[in-house]
Amino acid sequence: MLQQAFNGLVGGAFYALLALGLAVIFGMLGVVNLAHGAFYMLGAFGAFIALDSFGLNFWAALLLVPPLLGLAGVVLERLFIRRLTPLDPLYGFLFTFGLALILQDLVKREYGVSSQPYPRPPELGGTIDLGLFTYPAYQVFVLAVSALVCVAVWVVLTRTRVGMIVRAATERPELTRALGIDVGRWVTPVFGFGVALAAFAGVLAAPMRAVNPLMGADLIITVFAVVVIGGLGSVFGSVAAGFAVGLVSALGNLYVPALSQTMVFILMAVVLLWRPAGLFGQQEAFR
Repeated sequence: MLQQAFNGLVGGAFYALLALGLAVIFGMLGVVNLAHGAFYMLGAFGAFIALDSFGLNFWAALLLVPPLLGLAGVVLERLFIRRLTPLDPLYGFLFTFGLALILQDLVKREYGVSSQPYPRPPELGGTIDLGLFTYPAYQVFVLAVSALVCVAVWVVLTRTRVGMIVRAATERPELTRALGIDVGRWVTPVFGFGVALAAFAGVLAAPMRAVNPLMGADLIITVFAVVVIGGLGSVFGSVAAGFAVGLVSALGNLYVPALSQTMVFILMAVVLLWRPAGLFGQQEAFR
C-alpha cells in the first residue's frame, strides 16, 4: 500500500505542475487552455529531439526546453491569445483546442504515432532504499523536484511584490485593475510561465512515460478535473489537488481497479456537491 501511495504521489507531481500552469493562465486570462497538454507533449519531444538530433542529455534538456517553449508561449499570446481574451470565452476554448490538434498532427507527421524511447539519466538509473521498500531513483527525483518547484513558485507568489501582483491579478483581476495596477503587462509573461511549466513536466515525463503525440491528450482532461477540484483561480488549490488526485487514483487502482479510470471524476463530483467553488475557492486561496 505504501509503495502504491508513493506511485500516486509521483503521478500527482505531474498533475500538480500542469495544474499550476493552468490555474495561473485561467485566473489571469480567463482562457481554458486546451493546448496545455500539447505543450506538455512538446516538452517530452523537445527532450527527445535534443538528444536524438543534438546529443544533449537529460540535464541540458531540462534547462533548455522549458524556457524555449515558454518563449514560444509568449509569442503565441502576443499574436493570438490577447486578441481573443476580450471576446466570449468560447473563442479561446475553440482556438486552444484547434491549436492542440494542429501541434499533435505536426508531431505525428514527423514521428508517427509510435512511442519514442528516451533513456533515464545514468545518475538516476538505480533504486533508493526508503526503509520499508526500495523505489526507482528517478521517480524519487521527479517527486522531489516537482515539490521543490511548486514550493518555489508558492514562495515567489506569496513573499515577493511581483508575486503578490501576479497572484492578485490571477485571483481578483477586476479588483486589481480597480486599484490602478496594469494587469495587461503581466499577462504575457504569466502565459509563457504556464507553458514553461507544462514543458518542464513533459521533460520530466520523457524518461518514465511513453513519448508520443497523444501523451498530452491522454492527461489534459484529468488535469482540468484537478483544477476544478482545487478551485478555479486558486494556485495553491491546484497544486494540493494534483498530489491528492494522484494519491487517490493510485490507491483506487489498488483497492477498486474497476473504478480506477473514473476515480478522479467521482472525486470531482463529490467535491463540487460539497463545495461548488472547489476545495480552495478564490475566497480562501492563500489564507
